[in-house]
Amino acid sequence: MNKKQITILIVTTFSSLLTPFMGSAINVALPSIGSYFNSDIMTLNWVATGFLLSSSIFLLPAGRLADIYSRKLIFTIGISIFGIFSIASAISWNITSLIVFRVVQGIGGAMIFSTGVALLISFFPIQQRGRVLGINVASVYVGLSLGPTLGGVLVKQFDWQSVFWLTVPFAAVVLILTNIVIREDIHESSKQRFDYKGMFVYTFFLTSLIYGFSKLPQTIGFVLTSAGIVLGVFFYLIEQKQAYPLLNVLLLKQNKVFRYSNLAAFINYASTFAVGFLLSYYLQYIKGYNPQESGMILLSQPILMALLSPLSGRLSDKIEPRILATTGMTLSTIGLFLLSFLSIDSSITFIIVSLIIIGVGFSLFSSPNTNAVMSSVNKNQFGVASATLGTMRITGQMFSMGIAMLFFSLIMGKQIISPAQFQAMLKSLNTTFLFFSIMGIVGIASSYIRGNVRDK
Repeated sequence: MNKKQITILIVTTFSSLLTPFMGSAINVALPSIGSYFNSDIMTLNWVATGFLLSSSIFLLPAGRLADIYSRKLIFTIGISIFGIFSIASAISWNITSLIVFRVVQGIGGAMIFSTGVALLISFFPIQQRGRVLGINVASVYVGLSLGPTLGGVLVKQFDWQSVFWLTVPFAAVVLILTNIVIREDIHESSKQRFDYKGMFVYTFFLTSLIYGFSKLPQTIGFVLTSAGIVLGVFFYLIEQKQAYPLLNVLLLKQNKVFRYSNLAAFINYASTFAVGFLLSYYLQYIKGYNPQESGMILLSQPILMALLSPLSGRLSDKIEPRILATTGMTLSTIGLFLLSFLSIDSSITFIIVSLIIIGVGFSLFSSPNTNAVMSSVNKNQFGVASATLGTMRITGQMFSMGIAMLFFSLIMGKQIISPAQFQAMLKSLNTTFLFFSIMGIVGIASSYIRGNVRDK
């Protein structure tokens, strides 16, 4: 790697670390934010959910804009929005303003997500993609690992605003280095037009689907989810008729590797993202650990992801990504199935071993799967491919939380958690983990049948 490539790798790595760090640190800070603004838990939940929702909606449009106009431009705008609204969030005057600022910050996060990977691989040859993508993916897990620990220290020693203030200098450094190192505007589809009609339908489709799913099993949840599915079919149909579609559905129809790699990514995130959330409840309520002790136990998974992702990325340059990713998905499914047997008497060793299996599986899956997605498309589709994969990640995360809350709602209802409810909580956990492991089997099949990238 030359000096420019190293600097670009550093820039994209830091940008990939910022958003997961903020997300996991905010979860730790939510109780303090709730106390500060005297907010109820349902409203407070939107501090985290608002960011994810706006990110998922704007990922695909941002990736398309990057391909048409400039990946550097969209990336730098995204970093700027993220930094500016970190400051705005830190000086929020009420919970409503904080939620609004987090929603706008999510738009900046979408611009970073959708262009970071595309920008990175634009400067590296195909034989080095797995290596640099592995490093990039590892930075995501470093962010997830640092969030609960460093975020907890910041909130305890200072206040919840410090979590937002910390990201500002990092965003500034990324912005400065990007403008110094990347002189050229990278855009592969400059003669094409942006699909505003598709974006309009896509926005309502994704909003209805995700927000509706979060409201299940309420009637409004079924109505909105059904409307989202109908709008999704309509979006698919109109995109086939667009000269320059927001999402080139031919990629999904004709590119088997792209189609099944994205499906596998969605299932992987949908089946694993809520693991930390669920085990946090188990460890703190049923086992009686405090938040710091629970966080240390849960760290075993993201630490392994951060350590092994660069290795699996490099391996995917030599070994067919389908083999590595399918092996990883299989291991994650085994770990999820083991957790479906959680009981009041389960040992911490059992939990850590299960998390290690999931962590190893996830690290074997993620980098090779990303390599497969990006290697299955042409250069002028890097932005939309990166954005599509990012959309699978964030929507998968939201569906993972939605599935967990759905089973909690069906089995436990809205009762306050107390020792009398521990058996019902345990049943909710067991059912959710079993459902996730069944999803994992579908993910294994999707990953395996995608075909080989190197056959293209």
